[in-house]
Amino acid sequence: MTERHTGRTGLRSQTVGSLRKDDVGEVLELTGWVHRRRDLGGLYFVDLRDRSGLLQLSFGPDFTDEGSLEVVRKLGAEDVIAVHGEVVARPDPNPEMPTGEVEVRGRAVRLLSKARTPEIPVYRGPEDELPGEELRLRHRVLDLRRPELQTNLALRHRLVLAVRNTLDRLGFLEIETPILTKPTPEGARDFLVPSRSHPGEFFALPQSPQIYKQVLMISGFDRYFQIARCFRDEALRADRQLEFTQIDVEASFVEVEDILGWMEGLMVDLAEVGGREAPSPFPRMTWDEAMERYGSDSPDLRWSLEIEQWSEALAGTEFKVLNAALARGDRLRGFRLDGGARLSRKQIEGIEEVAKGAGAPGLMWAKITADGASGPLGRFLTPSHIEAVGGTEGDLILVAAGPDRMTHPVLDAVRGAVIGALELPREREDAWLWITDFPVFEEDDEGGLGPNHHPFVMPHPEFVETLESDPLAARGMAYDLVYNGSELGSGSIRIHIPELQRRIFRILGMDDATIDHKFGFLLDALGAGAPPHGGVAFGMDRIVQRFADAASLRDVIAFPKTTAARAIFEGAPTRVADEELQDLHIRIQGTTEDRPN
Repeated sequence: MTERHTGRTGLRSQTVGSLRKDDVGEVLELTGWVHRRRDLGGLYFVDLRDRSGLLQLSFGPDFTDEGSLEVVRKLGAEDVIAVHGEVVARPDPNPEMPTGEVEVRGRAVRLLSKARTPEIPVYRGPEDELPGEELRLRHRVLDLRRPELQTNLALRHRLVLAVRNTLDRLGFLEIETPILTKPTPEGARDFLVPSRSHPGEFFALPQSPQIYKQVLMISGFDRYFQIARCFRDEALRADRQLEFTQIDVEASFVEVEDILGWMEGLMVDLAEVGGREAPSPFPRMTWDEAMERYGSDSPDLRWSLEIEQWSEALAGTEFKVLNAALARGDRLRGFRLDGGARLSRKQIEGIEEVAKGAGAPGLMWAKITADGASGPLGRFLTPSHIEAVGGTEGDLILVAAGPDRMTHPVLDAVRGAVIGALELPREREDAWLWITDFPVFEEDDEGGLGPNHHPFVMPHPEFVETLESDPLAARGMAYDLVYNGSELGSGSIRIHIPELQRRIFRILGMDDATIDHKFGFLLDALGAGAPPHGGVAFGMDRIVQRFADAASLRDVIAFPKTTAARAIFEGAPTRVADEELQDLHIRIQGTTEDRPN
């Protein structure tokens, strides 16, 4: 077995964070950055930092090396030094530091590199706030020295290593797919790369290796995986980046149970590395059930609060809004919150604003009292209505009226707001869930059809005959893995029959000429004899973020982009000289002055 790296090199005997009480008496050569320096009038203390941690150095009255003493006196934050000294027991142990029982009493110090005054501090005291994120990203080289980020990136390394080890044990082969590829049929979110050799033609950076991994299955590789770099030109937010990494997996001759079983085992292994709990088997829920119970296909099951259906329970009130909704065929759904009547009117109005922000015209509510009910809805509720919804004194009733397409996201948002307003305690710290049987199609904003996941999902057999006549009813062999309310990954069993794949494309509005132009190579490959196959892709960045409890993906990526889609540390994107554009046969409309910065 290969010996674990200890840090020993020509300039150091070991890393600073590895020293413990058993090392007392050792004489060592250490290197690192000056985290901070303290001058106590002839007694100097320096906290030395490297990737492994922090260690206190001391230079007392017996430190007589004049050259080294001059170095110590002039040390500043982030200077790089080499120290020769002896490990001694620390007279004032610091229990908050792993090395807190020892210090190194310096005998000689060399300055290896002088640092300018840092634009942002690497050292922070307990009460110090972080500088603004844009400033930290601009000085990323300093920001990356923070122990928090180094810990996150070390966790990322261990998780990626565990992915490779687990999938290797399961017989998967790691195979790279192209980075320069064909633009996707939709194209709107592709990053295009001009071809110098073929004027007017473009490559695209892959949004996913989807088609390539299907072709690998058709080619007989049986089990494939890749730590894949993917690119998508879209608006950024805390959990999204222009370029991202995914764990990409595909296997042949499989059913849904095979993929879910393997990937559940993978998550158990990753959770062990990340210090999380992943009790297997994970619960499962169909898409229809998740939307009915939680209004979301990625519900956070750390809380068990569920939506209730009250169309029958609240029928017959004199509230015109409810009656009009029922007359339209809409449903009345909401929450009964035990003890929720303690919320103030202002807090309830805040929850109403959340509902409106999610697309509802409003949110009806009632507080259940000893005498009946109060509030805008409460004055219309009779004792039989209160009994029908299960209301008891001290409860708060929240009701949304409308079609499911509107109330699903509204009640999902209200659920989150209620959990926060009532400060409901978590019932578990790690909640895993498989969502299965997604719709094959969904209605877009213009009333047309689009794929719910992507157009390669195999429909369940019972829906194949009615795909054209009732497409929105069709359910497919697709599945998502949800962790603490966040979708970690998505996959499906793929269509391996070319005729069925062509039917799906036609339902999505493509004619045969368009299908052949955009997907002809895939249909040709499927026609060569394709095994039943399926797979999944997990967001590596998101897994690390969730396991590290990081506020943003930018805290688990070494060099991320800002929400304005800029890499401000290196200054990208940037303008390109006209001569280079001409060489690529590209012309930008407008003058140079008109170009955006």
